[in-house]
Amino acid sequence: MENLLPKLPVADWIDTFVDWLTTTFEVAFDGISEGLEVVVDSLVAVFAFIPSYIFIILLTLIAWKLANKKIALFTLVGLFLVDNLGYWDPMLDTLALVLSAVIISIIIGVPLGIWASQKNTVKQIVVPVLDFMQTMPAFVYLIPAIFFFNIGVVPGVVASVIFSMPPTIRLTILGVQQVPADITEATESFGSTTAQRLMKVQLPLAMPTIMAGINQSIMLALSMVVIAAMVGAPGLGADVYRAVTQIQIGRGFEAGLAIVVVAIILDRITQNLGTKKRGGI
Repeated sequence: MENLLPKLPVADWIDTFVDWLTTTFEVAFDGISEGLEVVVDSLVAVFAFIPSYIFIILLTLIAWKLANKKIALFTLVGLFLVDNLGYWDPMLDTLALVLSAVIISIIIGVPLGIWASQKNTVKQIVVPVLDFMQTMPAFVYLIPAIFFFNIGVVPGVVASVIFSMPPTIRLTILGVQQVPADITEATESFGSTTAQRLMKVQLPLAMPTIMAGINQSIMLALSMVVIAAMVGAPGLGADVYRAVTQIQIGRGFEAGLAIVVVAIILDRITQNLGTKKRGGI
């Protein structure tokens, strides 16, 4: 069926806009790329400096402290299994990529969520953008990431940040706005400023919800690991992708199992951390 109207040159508009961005902000993109490489490489270097058995014991103790004995036992057994299967170094690469993406998501997402919770105009702008970010297929994020940052770990981190940031922003907005109105009114009646009310009342009460958002961001960042491997990001995702392309079912299962172990450990620790904060309040 022929179109009655001429086709809109959306692709041409996007290409022109991307070319303009690349030319105008080339120095900025180079700086971001170098900075992200330093962050990820530094995390990998720190993790690799620690012997695997000491790293496992430390993470097990952290899980015991922040979660419970069952999670600590799973952390101990799971990480020993990852090491035994020979995926320790890729696991460290994956952990560095995920932590980098989540840290950036927190640094950007939490302040933006707080701002949107305080200003309705900002919220009306931010929420549709978040809807767009969450409905866009994850593979699409790789296109501008490759164009702006070439291939390697940097586009993987950038795509992971864009994909994983929305829950942090959304649940920060939700957590702050769900603080009971009578508590907010009580702080106002005592003459507290907006900053005092936010820092001493709203954020502490909203912290369990914010932690739930961070937990979701961690899971989404981990789900991008395999996709990021398609643009050259190292880690367990690269092993899964290589196994798929070479039809190595067993190797792909092993690498996938290692990703699951890391995901469960991070998920349970952050979930229990949020629950403990809720109980403390």
